[in-house]
Amino acid sequence: MKIFTILISGILINNFVMSRFLGICSFLGVSKKTETATGMGLAVTFVMGLASLMAYLVYNLILVPLHIEYLYNIAFILVIAALVQFVEMVIKKKSPSLYKALGIYLPLITTNCAVLGAAIINMNEKYNLIESVVNGVAAALGYFLAIVLLAGLRERIDSNPNLPEALKGFPITLISAGLMSLAFLGFQGLIH
Repeated sequence: MKIFTILISGILINNFVMSRFLGICSFLGVSKKTETATGMGLAVTFVMGLASLMAYLVYNLILVPLHIEYLYNIAFILVIAALVQFVEMVIKKKSPSLYKALGIYLPLITTNCAVLGAAIINMNEKYNLIESVVNGVAAALGYFLAIVLLAGLRERIDSNPNLPEALKGFPITLISAGLMSLAFLGFQGLIH
């Protein structure tokens, strides 16, 4: 039951983008088209799930036994950077068009505070290995959901010829993201 609660919480209730406001840079930057948003969501899901696993192992098998827990930020960032480099190489090899579409935002996953935030939340909540991975994947799926929803909205809005000139581009994107965030607040009482 706790795993299910962590899963639903990560995707809907404590959505990293909509409730915790983590990962906003790539969320706003890569959400122009659903294709690139999907690619970014999948990349973040892979990295965040694996980073949660690796951060748990590094923290509990290296930092805690050596009594150097205070180095967790540096250790987690190194783990995330290595994983992002791996993902970047795979995407560049397997899908050059997606690699080009993601552009600078792919290496920015390294500094995406949502990925680091998931690892730190796992540590602070004292989740075990399974709970850490589930929380990381759930948080990433919440990111994935949010970025694809915003991309779909942006595509529909951009095709609307009646949109006032003052709202075109980034202003309507911020308004849309704000309204989405309000909608996600509706999930707050879902699990007690």
